[in-house]
Amino acid sequence: MKPLVLVTSRIPSSVLSRLDAIAAVDVAKDGLTREALLDRVRDKAALVSVVTDCVDADVIAAGQSLRVIANIAVGYDNIDLGAAADRGISVTNTPGVLTDAVAELTWGLILCVTRRISEGERLVRQHAWKGWTLDFMMGMELGGKQLGIVGAGRIGRAVAARAPAFGMRVVFAAHRASGGSQDAGGDAAVVPLDQLLVSSDVVSLHLPLRPNTRHLIDRRTLARMKRSAYLINTARGPIIDETALDWALEERLIAGAALDVHEHEPTVHPGLMRWPNVVLAPHLGSASRETRTAMADLAARNVEAVLGGKAPLTPVAAGDTV
Repeated sequence: MKPLVLVTSRIPSSVLSRLDAIAAVDVAKDGLTREALLDRVRDKAALVSVVTDCVDADVIAAGQSLRVIANIAVGYDNIDLGAAADRGISVTNTPGVLTDAVAELTWGLILCVTRRISEGERLVRQHAWKGWTLDFMMGMELGGKQLGIVGAGRIGRAVAARAPAFGMRVVFAAHRASGGSQDAGGDAAVVPLDQLLVSSDVVSLHLPLRPNTRHLIDRRTLARMKRSAYLINTARGPIIDETALDWALEERLIAGAALDVHEHEPTVHPGLMRWPNVVLAPHLGSASRETRTAMADLAARNVEAVLGGKAPLTPVAAGDTV
């Protein structure tokens, strides 16, 4: 009899075929409420989850037959790693395969906010554009400016690798939660966070969400930034205290922000909605067909390995910091 696998979201047909070959698959195409997740995980040997699933101790306890939780994400702050470890359940993520997609999206946000693209597009759609003038909607050029990257993991380094194309110099504030070493590689300097904040024209966050990174960007750190600087977040929403960000924008302490992730997704902080110099994207970092397929496929291959009696391909553990 094939083992049972619960998949909490729609996945590509090629990935579903991979799982169908080794298991009886229960796919929740429209997502699961907490009650439904607790009920449907009970007889499953594997759970293929997404970042919006709260796989806490209660869910893990309900999954009495669970052998592996394969998260379709590089982050895994939605999973209680300690509870899984206590039960001997393997937990896996999908590192590497989404690096380039998130790096590309980061640069899209940088360009969008510094050159006021979204702001201008809204004006056009509202029929509010009155024509070209010499001083209309002037933004900031990137050439010769400093990009400060907080977190020297895979994605942070991939963002940095693209900076020379825009003529930007890079500094890192490598954080112990980022998974990057203090040597970020290349010619980029590694400096304390405060030094990065006071000297950078664009600050881009590339950290996992951990207790020591929650609200890393708060009133104090925002007040350290240049008034001409922009803040970019493609990591996890709660790394920024969004109430503090709204305050910083009100006080004109920074020039603008671009957020792909939000503190209380899918709710967006109402204060941030009022600022034309804030770009708000709906968590699109890995949202390319190629990347989302690769993420789901890696999760499926992790399930395949564990249910086949082999070691997982990309395991995470309770003590991991990436």
